[in-house]
Amino acid sequence: MKRRYLAILLINAILLGGCQKSSDQFFAYQDYITSSKNDLGFNLSENEFFAKELVILDNEDSGYDDNLVTSKAAFLFDITNKKALYAKNPYERLYPASLTKLMTALIVFKRGELTDMVTISHNASNIPVEGAKVCGFREGDLVSLEDLLYCLLVYSGNDASIAIAEHLSGSEEAFVKLMNQEAQKLGAVHTNFVNSHGLHDDNHYTTAYDLYLIYNELLQYDTFIDIINKESFTSKYKDKFGNYKERTYKTTNLYLTGEKEVTEDITIVGGKTGLTSKAGNCLILLLKDGNDNQYVSLILKATNSNNLYTEMSKLFSLIIE
Repeated sequence: MKRRYLAILLINAILLGGCQKSSDQFFAYQDYITSSKNDLGFNLSENEFFAKELVILDNEDSGYDDNLVTSKAAFLFDITNKKALYAKNPYERLYPASLTKLMTALIVFKRGELTDMVTISHNASNIPVEGAKVCGFREGDLVSLEDLLYCLLVYSGNDASIAIAEHLSGSEEAFVKLMNQEAQKLGAVHTNFVNSHGLHDDNHYTTAYDLYLIYNELLQYDTFIDIINKESFTSKYKDKFGNYKERTYKTTNLYLTGEKEVTEDITIVGGKTGLTSKAGNCLILLLKDGNDNQYVSLILKATNSNNLYTEMSKLFSLIIE
């Protein structure tokens, strides 16, 4: 009984603190707890919900300067000391663009075998969205799941994302169900995915704090941290005729390429970018200071690339103040 009361207090601390829409957040989580057994087919336990140490927003986290950044949502969390240094609109529903691929990657780590060989389908090689970022794989190409994961996170290839989804679940639709189930298990109850890549759909959305929950889970995997630290990646695969192919993909993270300068005493470990016309420019990062304290920072819906990195660097200044 004592543990149950403790769980209730912890949930209330998460839901009611530092959020202008705290009542909405509370009822969303309450509905989730009620439906987790009947609708989703699993029981929510305290151990599952609080399995990882999290940065919790409380009542003292509501007084940040919203004018520090003009982007729609942002945060800076000290994950070493479990402290929020900044948060703007952490629970507002927004489009995640390619930050969606974080959940796709998480499903790979939880359910996939990186040594699997994946045959690229017609769907994966023919994405009907003009300007969609693709790795250029062709129908029938044989690519390892590990290479697809690198292409997904380093280069943000949408074709890699669909290939992963179809390989692990048989179809992208079935894979999306897994994505949403996993989001619910992590407590990301204000998230709804409709695809594996983040190309725009009005019903495909998340929040800044939900993205933190997903990213926090990924940081438990050393391979994930290794991948997001790469400036580039070379994939070696076979085409449908058995010919060896090789392509090199450059990271979309301009901090890692050196195109954007990093604040002194800050080291960028890695992260994930996102961009669509509706989502704007997005970026989530893992970074550390000179004392090896680690941080997660996020910007959602910046107006352009320059503003994205300028405002992200403004967040870094809060670390060294």
